This record gives sequence, structure tokens and C-alpha cells, in this order.
Amino acid sequence: MSVFLDRHRELAALAARYRSGKAEFVVLYGRRRVGKSELIDRFLQSGNGIHLLAREESKTLQLRKFSRDLGEYFGNAFLKRTSFSDWDSFFEYIVQRSGSRFVLAIDEFPYLVKEDPSLPSIIQDYWDTHLKETQIFLLLSGSSISMMESSTMDYRSPLFGRRTGQILLQPLRFIHVFDYLGDMRKAVEFYSVFGGTPAYIMAADPDKEIMTNVEEKLLREDSFLFRDVEFVLRTELSEPRYYFSILYSIAQGNNRIGLICNDTGLAKSIVNKYLSVLIDLQLVHRRIPVTEGPKSRKGLYFLSDNLFNFWFSFVNPCLESLERGNAGLIVDQYVRPRFAAYVGRHFEAAVADLFELFNQYGLLPFVYTRLGSWWHRGEEIDIVCLREDQSNILFCECKWQDDVDGDRILAELRTKASRVSWHNDRREEHFCIVARTFSRRPVEGGRVSCYDLDDLTRIVAEVSGGGSPA
Repeated sequence: MSVFLDRHRELAALAARYRSGKAEFVVLYGRRRVGKSELIDRFLQSGNGIHLLAREESKTLQLRKFSRDLGEYFGNAFLKRTSFSDWDSFFEYIVQRSGSRFVLAIDEFPYLVKEDPSLPSIIQDYWDTHLKETQIFLLLSGSSISMMESSTMDYRSPLFGRRTGQILLQPLRFIHVFDYLGDMRKAVEFYSVFGGTPAYIMAADPDKEIMTNVEEKLLREDSFLFRDVEFVLRTELSEPRYYFSILYSIAQGNNRIGLICNDTGLAKSIVNKYLSVLIDLQLVHRRIPVTEGPKSRKGLYFLSDNLFNFWFSFVNPCLESLERGNAGLIVDQYVRPRFAAYVGRHFEAAVADLFELFNQYGLLPFVYTRLGSWWHRGEEIDIVCLREDQSNILFCECKWQDDVDGDRILAELRTKASRVSWHNDRREEHFCIVARTFSRRPVEGGRVSCYDLDDLTRIVAEVSGGGSPA
């Protein structure tokens, strides 16, 4: 799989800055495995520059490695045999080379700051006194989101106000996983398990069915993904045991703070504190009903990464058995019976992502400005689309099932929609049902539409091919 599915915007943005000819200072950051290093390498294929990868080692060893790398890049045999004595000598050399367009990409920048906290102030000095008037393209990258923000963008950082741009690299969207797999059902299942992190989806084998992938890629002790969730959390977090407890609780369906507190035994103040950190790390997100304002007290918490969700739902509870080599048994007895319900929860997100595409091409009853879900007192509507200025509202139910009775679902959806408080006196209502297959569809038209997986596949193909869907 190409890790540059949906990386065209980021590459175009970097290329445009490269062509500007002005000094650029760009911060690139995002979660581990999301494809930052690959993006840098692809960018450098069309420009002059070097990709320096930092490691967790002493400053002396870091400078020695960078000396060798720069000596190799510039063909400087002397530099390859010697070493920069400090960061000042390193940047003095960079200043000498910045008379022509040159990209200096320093990856895993937080490792360098952790070893030498004075580095941001050194970069500030050289940027202000020398580099900002040159043709340098300085690119600092890192996986620790909190540390990248604090060391490069926070107002207390010496580098505050120096950057000329930043890119927060997000996981791939569902539509790009579908582009890769080419099969809608397989894409939904694979996306539900592996999510949109390029390294995770690339670890899967698209030629094998999903349960084989689950067993071989996630449940076997020798597989890369078996321990990766633990590795990422222990790398990012100082007290992982509390975070593990909260993430596990959310994965089990405890989406409110009160439920998380009851389940984990942690005080509300502690849960709030750790949830804030997990949100900053983009491992958890808070959702509110689409008709509510941002200060709504109805917020629910969900895991942001599907692989983390799957791991805490199915792997973590069975670790002891899996470590004894019982991957096949766990698949048959624990994963398979619950899998359809698990995928169903992620099918809603996949459909919401497809709606974003449909919305761009005007394929829905109206062009919406807000999309989300709605819930109140135990009732829920999977997707609700709103357009404030015209008081249009679309209610959508997503069923990860075959032979769905569309008439029955539509009747239930109309009943729930009547309880949604939003411009009730003047709104124009539309209804939609999405399912794997239908046994009976309601009469379409009259503000009702239905899509099965074949419909979704056809529309995406026609849009991608530049056609106009029928």
C-alpha cells in the first residue's frame, strides 16, 4: 500500500513552500506510525535536502551521526571523519550551506530536546540572526504531539512565532482505505480493525479474509501489532497503568465520565486529567449531539484509533491466553461472535466519511454544514446532517446487516426524529438508510433514500471517474 493515499494536500503544501524561495520553518507532527517520515522522504524526492533522523542517545552521539550524514550528503570527506562539537558548530555549517535552496529535515526532534533542552533557544538565535534571510527550508518533525507543540508552538517556547507553517498529519480516512482495497465490505471490516494509521493497515494482508488477518497480525504473540499499542502508550505516557484502565473502560462501552469512574475506581478529577491528556494525544475524542453546543453536558468519550479500540476490546482482555498460543481459540470463541456488533459501531464512521465525499459533489438531498450523531435518554440516531441557513435536516440509520427491512427501519427512524429538538416549526426533514443489503426498501423519493454496499461502491466509482452518479 502507498502510504501517500490522501497525502496529496500535504505534499502540495510543502512543494509550494519549497518553490517560494523564501526561508521556511515548518513543523510537521502527528501520532506514531502515521507516515511522517515517509512524507518527508517523498517530499525530498522532488527537492534538494537531507532527512536527519534523531535517536534517543547522547548529544555527542547525535552530533557525530549528523556529521556523518551531512558529510555524505555534501561529499565532505573531512566532515565524515570528524564531528560537530556542539549545536552551534552544527548550525554554523548549515548557515554556510543555505545560500541556495536546501531542505534540512530533522525527524524525531523531541529526542534532541529531551537530551538538550537548550536546543530550541539555539535554533531561535540562528533563525533570527542568520537563517531567516537565507533560502533554508527547515522542517522539524516529531511523534510526541504534546512535546512538539510545547517546544515549537507554545508561547513560552523560544521558537514561538518563528514557524512559517505547520502540518498536523492525520490518519488516512476510510475512503482512502477503500481506494486501496477496492471492496466495500472488506474496506469496512479492515478499517474497523486496523483504522487509518498507514503502518497498521499496511501490516494487514488484503488477500486474506479479516479473521485470518486478526489471528495472524494481531493475536499472535510474535506479530508486530500484538504489542504495539502498549509500546506507543508506554512511550508517550508517564503513568500508563491509569491510562490503560481508562482506555479499556471506554472500549468496553463506558463512554461517560461517571461510568468510567465507577468502572476504574478512579476519582473524577483524575479521570478528567487523564482524559485531557489522551485527547491531546488524539487517542480519545469527545462527541456531543450534533444539535448541541460545544459546552453541552451530554458529551461522550470514544477511542479515536480503531486499532486501539480493537486491541482494548479483544486483545487486552485475553492477553494471558494469547501468550499461551491460543490465538485461533480466541478468534473462534471470543472475536467472531462479537465481530459484527463491533464493526457496526465503526460502520457509522465509514458512512459519515463517505457522506463527506457525497457532500462535496452535491449527492445528498442538500449540502450540509454540520454532521454528527444524536442521542437522548437511551435513543440514538447514527448520523444527522444539518444546514442551518435553510433548516434542512437529514436523519440516517446505518445497519451492518444483510436483508434489512427498510420499511421497519424507516418507521423507527421517523419516530426517533420526532424527538430531535431542532427548528421543529420550520425544518425540512430527509431520511436515509444504509445497510449491507436490503430485503425490502421503502419507496424512495419523497425525501427518503437508501444505499446498500453495491450502491456505495457504484457512487464512489462514478465520482472517482469524473462521472455524474445516476
